[in-house]
Amino acid sequence: MSRFATARMAEGISRGSAVPEATAAAKSSSSSRWSWPSLLRWIPTSTDHIIEAEKRLLSIVKTGYVQEQVNIGSGPPGSKVRWFRSSSDQPRFIHTITFDSKEDSPTLVMVHGYGASQGFFFRNYDALASHFRVIAIDQLGWGGSSRPDFTCKSTEETEAWFIDSFEEWRKAKNISNFILLGHSFGGYVAAKYALKHPEHVKHLILVGSAGFSSESEHQSEWLTKFRATWKGAVVNHLWESNFTPQKIIRGFGPWGPDLVRKYTSARFGSHSTGTMLTEEETRLLTDYVYHTLAAKASGELCLKYIFSFGAFARKPLLQSASEWKVPTTFIYGYQDWMNYQGAQQARKDMKVPCEIIRVPQGGHFVFIDNPSGFHSAVFHACRRFLKDLADDQPLPEGLTSA
Repeated sequence: MSRFATARMAEGISRGSAVPEATAAAKSSSSSRWSWPSLLRWIPTSTDHIIEAEKRLLSIVKTGYVQEQVNIGSGPPGSKVRWFRSSSDQPRFIHTITFDSKEDSPTLVMVHGYGASQGFFFRNYDALASHFRVIAIDQLGWGGSSRPDFTCKSTEETEAWFIDSFEEWRKAKNISNFILLGHSFGGYVAAKYALKHPEHVKHLILVGSAGFSSESEHQSEWLTKFRATWKGAVVNHLWESNFTPQKIIRGFGPWGPDLVRKYTSARFGSHSTGTMLTEEETRLLTDYVYHTLAAKASGELCLKYIFSFGAFARKPLLQSASEWKVPTTFIYGYQDWMNYQGAQQARKDMKVPCEIIRVPQGGHFVFIDNPSGFHSAVFHACRRFLKDLADDQPLPEGLTSA
């Protein structure tokens, strides 16, 4: 899990529509080709930029959808603190997209991972919406949602930031009895939510979920050796100082889009473990992700409170396995750097149905790498809720059970 805090979390964006804006700004500021104020000008970004970039990305999706900002109020009911551990009393909003669906379709709520947002599921919405009422959110402090000042000072407060804001969103949307899917850090949040509010979740799907092991439970030889080096000491200090990958993108100013484009083109192109993105998909995804990463820091600052250096959970889900109340399906790509053995260990203590599915030609972003395999895994996980699938249906060809 060590790469959780490095390149795998910093998804990117190519120049897209942002670069022309920067170019125009540079030209207007000075007629000199090498004007330093022009060269150091940052690429403009805002919530509006994020939402517009999302619309461009979702133009690939054929299913109709509605974007909305769901008001979750200015603070948890009965609490003396405002959202969440922030001094501001202004209302907060969770950016939400709801896709058109067939009548009586089961509701599937999708939660993104660290350094990502709901647009990352752009390759999945059409297929999933053919069976579910799909609702995807940007967690508080991410994507197009509100970005309050992050002033949490403990793991407990940080978990509350995500769990309680999600619960207020659920109340505002007036939904219950839904399937909850979370990816990576979003899987950690989804699992913690289901532990606290199991009455609202009828099935839990954790995709490459983070947070199942702690450093004390999983001593890593390479991590111990790395920490002993000067480079390891520096990286550990940066981690404890809450230095996030997003700060690098912001620090690169006008060169940020190009930096992220190079990562996106490599991760989902030449280094893809499955189906590579097209040039158009890469351009739209990277444009979108740049704006989500370069916007005001908020939810990203959760990192040091949830995970220790090496991305080991400070409050691992494995310790709560015996308290699990919701049937769960784990999905992992064959090449996922998250270790599915943590899920196997948790399953031993779970008192509810639990299965672990592995998808070929897929890494940590298995839903981008191998969309069809991922969809097959999700449909199989939810077969008892889908009218056209039988409960005793065997695992689809190509998938394996761990």
